[in-house]
Amino acid sequence: MTRYIRHAAAFCAFLLLALLVNAARLQIVQARTYDENPANRRHTIARYGQPRGDILVGGRAVTGSRDSGEQFRFERTYRDGPLYAPVTGFASQVYGTAFLEGAADGVLAGTDPSLTPIPLWNDLTRARSPGGHVVTTLDAAAQRAAYAALGSRRGAVAALEPSTGRILALVSTPSYDPGELSGTDAEVGRAWARLNGAADRPMLNRAVRQTYPPGSTFKVVTAAAALDAGVVRDVDAPTDSPDPYRLPGSSVRLTNEVEGCANASLRYAFEWSCNTVFAGLGVEVGLAAMRSKAAEFGFNDRRLGIPFRVSPSTFDTRVDDAQLALSSIGQYNTRATPLQMAMVTAAVANHGSVRTPHLVERTTTGDGDTVSTTGQRTLRQAMSPATAVRLREMMTDVVREGTGTNAAIAGATVGGKSGTAQHGVHNSGTPYAWFISWAQAEDSMEPAVAVAVVVEGSAADRGGISGGGDAAPVARAVMEAVLDR
Repeated sequence: MTRYIRHAAAFCAFLLLALLVNAARLQIVQARTYDENPANRRHTIARYGQPRGDILVGGRAVTGSRDSGEQFRFERTYRDGPLYAPVTGFASQVYGTAFLEGAADGVLAGTDPSLTPIPLWNDLTRARSPGGHVVTTLDAAAQRAAYAALGSRRGAVAALEPSTGRILALVSTPSYDPGELSGTDAEVGRAWARLNGAADRPMLNRAVRQTYPPGSTFKVVTAAAALDAGVVRDVDAPTDSPDPYRLPGSSVRLTNEVEGCANASLRYAFEWSCNTVFAGLGVEVGLAAMRSKAAEFGFNDRRLGIPFRVSPSTFDTRVDDAQLALSSIGQYNTRATPLQMAMVTAAVANHGSVRTPHLVERTTTGDGDTVSTTGQRTLRQAMSPATAVRLREMMTDVVREGTGTNAAIAGATVGGKSGTAQHGVHNSGTPYAWFISWAQAEDSMEPAVAVAVVVEGSAADRGGISGGGDAAPVARAVMEAVLDR
């Protein structure tokens, strides 16, 4: 009888051991398989089982959470949704996340290990920390000014603090309310279809995800290349620039919109935007130096994130001299995001140094304790400080008496460059109006803000569209908002 009891006890012990081995196999070996199984809804339920952390602008939350009482309990809400949509993106139970909601999802959802002092404890207990917060670099007044100034027009604004790279405004119009995509009911699906099917593409972030021909604003890059290469040593000396200018190896003749461009000095050509002068300078500088200079400003960089991805701005590196001439005036295949052109003008304002643009100041726990901060660093030296000084002078001339007078601000020094970019088959599209600028208060040692504005459509007649007329007033509104702060 005792022998049978011993056998039964051994068999039970074996069954217990097998159960433990199988449990360990499920918990350790196959855990990832079960976790990643699309049919496993536990993570999604847990994800929305607590309020999401907030995105803050100027110390004020522009996001929130609402208890829906459904299985996916907490839905995302947005304050001033269309105003901040290019920054926040959306957090949808159905369609996932975008922009800051996606890039900082771990912090906001409470899954980032840095939110807890003992990350392993959460892994063992399957617990989740309360959602943390993301503190942005945005200036609320500048953001509102940009959004209001663009109004109903399609376009975008990017504004930076030149000395730090902090993004002060990031606006894209038309916009949308991200709150329409929160929840799981049929209305969410209809909103998604409507927004994605809209002809004016409200969900496109034109400030960082759309590239445009930069037109004459790119002449800042060409001027920097000519000065740094020594092709131009005296900005007031005449250049060898016929008007019209015949593109090399072609019968096509490039002309200007203004008089006085024949053999004009760099200063005059910059102030009045002479295409012929800059096309010739680009060819004289040469493809290698132009390509290098564009890269120093940030063109052809596919790694830029702020923290979400920024579409690369491009300068074609395989062109003949005729194409190089057109590229040097911001046409042909040259393309730039508004953020990239804000980086260009910020480099001029910051002694030639391009600071890394960033949108997140710091992240915190739900209680406000700092988890991480974004360091300020130099991304590249785009030009020599001496060249930056000359460009600042020329940009100031543009606003004082050239094509950018609409950007002038009383009591401040403002530098700018206008641009009207052609596009479409045989340039048949309505031109894009550009303006890039920086502003420095009279009592300040350094410029406080650098801005890039692009306006896609205009109510004006095609011939009346210009960067100085359509985009400069928008830039002025943003600069005034920052200076008033």
